[in-house]
Amino acid sequence: IVTGGAPFESAGPGEITYAIKPGYLKALETTRAAAVLVPKAITGASHNLVVVDNPYWAFAKVLQHFHPPLHPAAGVSAAAHMGADVTMGADVYVGPGAVVSDGVVMGNRVTIYPHVWIGPEAVLGDDVVIYPNVTIYGKSRIGDRAIIHAGCVIGCDGFGFAPEAGRYHKIPHTGYVQIDEDVELGANTTVDRGTFGRTWVQRGVKVDNLVMVGHNVTVGSDSVLVSQVGISGSTTIGKNAVLAGQAGLAGHLTIGDRVTIGPQAGIGKSVADGQIVTGSPALPHRLWLRVQSLVARLPEFRDRIIKLEQQVAQLLSAKSGSDPDEQ
Repeated sequence: IVTGGAPFESAGPGEITYAIKPGYLKALETTRAAAVLVPKAITGASHNLVVVDNPYWAFAKVLQHFHPPLHPAAGVSAAAHMGADVTMGADVYVGPGAVVSDGVVMGNRVTIYPHVWIGPEAVLGDDVVIYPNVTIYGKSRIGDRAIIHAGCVIGCDGFGFAPEAGRYHKIPHTGYVQIDEDVELGANTTVDRGTFGRTWVQRGVKVDNLVMVGHNVTVGSDSVLVSQVGISGSTTIGKNAVLAGQAGLAGHLTIGDRVTIGPQAGIGKSVADGQIVTGSPALPHRLWLRVQSLVARLPEFRDRIIKLEQQVAQLLSAKSGSDPDEQ
C-alpha cells in the first residue's frame, strides 16, 4: 500500500520514490520505499519497480494525486467589491478585499484570493487561480488553468519614453497582455502591456519568481524563464527555450526554438534555433568554456608575452647592429 511520495534518501515503507541518477539506480536494493519509479533500461532488481518512460514526470503525477490543490469553496465574499456587468461562470471564488472591476469576464471554477485587483474588461478562462496581492490591468486576457502567484503585476505600462530637449516624455501604451492556457507565473513577476497590440506569453510557459517581461514581447510555448530573467521590449522567444537565472536580453531580438541561455548571460544579438549560449556578452557554450579555462592563466600568459617581446627586441637589436642595411 502506497500512501504518499518522498525523496529517494528518506522514503519509507508506505511511500513511493523515483530514481534516475546513476547513484540512486545502483542503490535500489537499499531503499526503504514501498516502490521506485525507474526508467525502462533498469533490469534485474528485486525491489518493487514501476517502469516508465520518464520517472520524474511520473513522480510529479503521483504527487499531484496525493496532494491535489486545495482552494476555498465557491462564493463571493461580502468584503469583495464587484463592479458592474461582471460575468462569472460556475463555482467561482472571490476572496475578501478583492476588487473585480466593471466588465470583467470569468470562466468556471476561477479562484480569486484576497486583495487581488482585476481591471476593467479583463478576461479570465476556466480554472484560473490568482493568488493574493496580484494586480491585473484592464483588458488583460488570462487563459484556462493559468496560475498567477502572489505579487504579480500583469499589464502595467511598458518602459517607453521619447527624449526631447533633455527631457523624457511618456509614450502611451494602448495594448494588452495575453497569457495563454497552462501558464504559471512565479511571485512578483511583471508582464508589461504592449505599446500597440499584445505582449504574449504562449501556452505552457513556466516562469519563476522575479522575472520581467517587457512590452510586446512574445514568449513561445513550453519555454522556461528562471528567476530574475529580464526581457526587453519587442523581443521574441521561440518554443521550448530555457532562459537561466538573471539572463538579460536586449530589445527587438529573435531567440529561436529550443535555445538555452546560460545564467547571467547578456544577449545583445539574435540567437538561432537550438543554440546554447553563455556569458556576457553571450558566446556559444563550448567556446565560453574554453575562454573560462584560460582566464586563470592570464597572468602567466602576460609574463610570457613580456619575455617574448624582450627576446624579440634583443634579436632585432642584434640583427640591426650586425647589418645596418637591414635597419
